[in-house]
Amino acid sequence: MFAGIDIGSRTIGLVAIAAGQIKQVRLEDTGFEPTDTAKRILDGTYSRIVATGYGRHSAKTEFAHDVITEIKAHALGAARLFPGVRTVLDIGGQDTKVIILNEQGAVVDFLMNDRCSAGTGKFLEIMSGALGYSSVSLFGQEALTGKATIKISNMCTVFAESEAVTLLHRGAPQKDIALALHASVVERTAGMLQRAGFKAPLVFTGGVAKNRCINSLLSTKLGIKVLIPEEPQLVGALGAALAAAQNDFTA
Repeated sequence: MFAGIDIGSRTIGLVAIAAGQIKQVRLEDTGFEPTDTAKRILDGTYSRIVATGYGRHSAKTEFAHDVITEIKAHALGAARLFPGVRTVLDIGGQDTKVIILNEQGAVVDFLMNDRCSAGTGKFLEIMSGALGYSSVSLFGQEALTGKATIKISNMCTVFAESEAVTLLHRGAPQKDIALALHASVVERTAGMLQRAGFKAPLVFTGGVAKNRCINSLLSTKLGIKVLIPEEPQLVGALGAALAAAQNDFTA
């Protein structure tokens, strides 16, 4: 089997393939020792292990045979799941990536927001806590029922949190604030997509792709159907496994 492991800031995903078919999948919280977690979920004998994600270089030091960038991994994984995809949007715990592919599925350009948590999973996590929601999942569900009567003017996490709390103290409905925060993420994301010159079909990967409110608002904003993998947090690991099987480590 060929294994791909994606060591992210929030989760670690494993996909193993043999004869072109997926044979093994695992997804766990990263924890405090990412490399140890990665070793533990590697349950099998593998011909080659390829790592991706922010912890890929540590993985290569410890156990992986090769590494590939997250850009390459998500492009490979998305193209396998959705042949003909032209744009991949990956929103994870710490960053946002827009990846542009050509008709053959090769990466031709990309744009990253990796210096600020605005619009990422971390942003939604902080805002969820600020509004008193018990989970990010409930935060997203409640936002779907909110009314678009509020606009959040700040995307900086610190200022947006202060703005949201102030609105709550002034009596604004909690779910309306939740919707406004989700809308601010979509506005920022749509701007990145436009700057990158995105084309449909668009595949949405990463943990934030599980947020139904983000998906709904993004589809409406862009005027297209956004394609969501069954498990968006495993697309990078799938891409790494495909690279291992194909012995493909080009950029």
